[in-house]
Parts: sequence; C-alpha cells; structure tokens
Amino acid sequence: MKILVTGGAGFIGSHFVRELLAGSYPWLGEIDGVTVYDKLTYAGNLENLGSVSSDPRYSFVQGDICDGDLLDQVLPGHDVLVNFAAETHVDRSIHGPQDFIITNVVGTQTVLDACLRNKIARTVHIGTDEVYGSIDEGSWTESEPLQPNSPYSAAKAAAEMLVRAYNVTYGLNVSSTRCSNNYGPYQFPEKLIPLFVTNLIDGKNVPLYGDGLNVRDWLHVDDHCRGIALVISKGQPGESYNIGGGLELSNKEITTKVLEAMGADWSKVTPVEDRKGHDRRYSVDDSKLRALGYEPQHKFVDGLAETVAWYTDNEAWWRPLQAKAVIK
Repeated sequence: MKILVTGGAGFIGSHFVRELLAGSYPWLGEIDGVTVYDKLTYAGNLENLGSVSSDPRYSFVQGDICDGDLLDQVLPGHDVLVNFAAETHVDRSIHGPQDFIITNVVGTQTVLDACLRNKIARTVHIGTDEVYGSIDEGSWTESEPLQPNSPYSAAKAAAEMLVRAYNVTYGLNVSSTRCSNNYGPYQFPEKLIPLFVTNLIDGKNVPLYGDGLNVRDWLHVDDHCRGIALVISKGQPGESYNIGGGLELSNKEITTKVLEAMGADWSKVTPVEDRKGHDRRYSVDDSKLRALGYEPQHKFVDGLAETVAWYTDNEAWWRPLQAKAVIK
C-alpha cells in the first residue's frame, strides 16, 4: 500500500507518518511508500519527520493542496490519501478567516477533485469535533447537526459537506473523522499544553481565558492516529467517525494539571479576556469507532507527563518556533 499524506509535516500528520513507517498499524498491510505533501506554512516542520527521512519508503513534496496540477503529478501510484492539511488555530481564524476558507474549504475541494480524477481507491479527511458547536449535556454522535461557531470550525464543517457531496454525487470512497483536543510531542507551541509548558520553562505566566470553565475532551495524538488508521481500513464510504480520548477537563482543570506537572502554582496564571464566541463544552460519543476496534491506549496522567518531559528535553525544537506562534 502506498499512502499520500497531505499536511504530513504538521503535528498530527507527522505522527501518523512516523507510526505508519514503524509498522504500528498492521491491519493496513505492508506499507510500500509514504509521500508527505505539505506547504510548510508556519506550523509545518520537516524536523518532525527527521526520524524517518532516511527510510527508503518515505518521500516529500512541498506543495499546496489548492494546487490541483501538482496533486495530479504526485497522486498517481498511490492507493490512499489522508488529508490532514488545514489551518487549525481558532484564534488565528478570528483574526484572519480568509486563509481558513481558502485552505480548509477550497483546498479540500481541490484534494477531493484530484482523488476523483486519479481514481484513488480510498480517501480519509481529517476533521474536528468543533464542527458540532457547543453542547451543554451529553455527547455528540455523528448524526448530530453541524453548528460551527468560529470561522475555523465553519470552514471545517464546509469541508465535511464537500466530503459528503463527493461521496454521494461522484461515488468517491471517502470518509471523515472528527477528533477532540489533541496533545502530545511535536505540537506547535501556540496550542494550550505546549504554550503553557514552554511559558513555564521560561518563567512566564500562562493565560487563562474567561472563567476557565470551558470543557474539552483530551485525546493523545497517538490514539487519534490509531483511530484514523482504523477508519482507513474499516470505515464506510460517506460516513463520519468521532475520535475521542474519554477524558473531559475544564480549562481550569487542565491548567492545574500542567502547573502541577511543572512544579508551579496559580501565581503563574494570568486571567485574560475570553475568546470571541468561545464554545462552552465539547463532548463526543465515539462508540461508532469503538465498534470497529478503537479504544484509547494513553491515560492522560501518563500522556501529560510524557509530553511535559518531551518539551523539557527538546528546547532546540520549540525555541525557534516561539516567534511564529505569536498571533500578530
């Protein structure tokens, strides 16, 4: 099997590539080749792929998912395309939504069109639970209506509607996933856990939005990627699959856990104005994927300790990225 991974130099995509080449998903069969296709915008980083760069099955193409001509040059010979490529930071989408529409909507349509033209046997589009909006009680199943509230989530919801349309209209063998909040090594330091850890390493305070009671489900990147691999092999065309970590924490609770892991206290927390349109709670029901064999393997306490240790030991990786993480 030969797999093209768009956005494969980012946090989640690069983890998926490393695990693919390590043979972590035996149900996919033999992996003959993995092509990473990435524009290398601010969050794309070839250092994320350093451990596999000498693998003869690995190749890299720098390209934009909005470039259909280049996709047509690269896609032939591949059996599967997994589309991780996206603008992903909600705060950035509030300050500049146009880039999110171009990449997440137009880019997804361009990828789907290219898969159709090149007769790709299997396509999986990576999405987010943010497309559902906010839920006060219970958990979303995949049948819930999409009610996105930020420019980021609206763009991702639009992309999912295109995924559905390309399956129904053209018969493209494509599925989508909707994950909860990811964490783990190699995450760009604009996201909550790496931002807090790197700030505390530098002796800085960490920002806490509003009253800190917004709730998210936390998912280790390794569990997320295992779920994606299951969807590739067992997911049904035209279907969406929630991928959760099974642990809901308020922002206050996650802040407390990071502070404790770093040996700091609440004197290192600075309350800041809440994010515009900040969704109160996310919660996914991932029983549909669990029926295919999915189960999170990483306990949060262990995953967080591993993540904190990784950032502590890999300052050379994140230090040059700090300036890029600042939203201007």
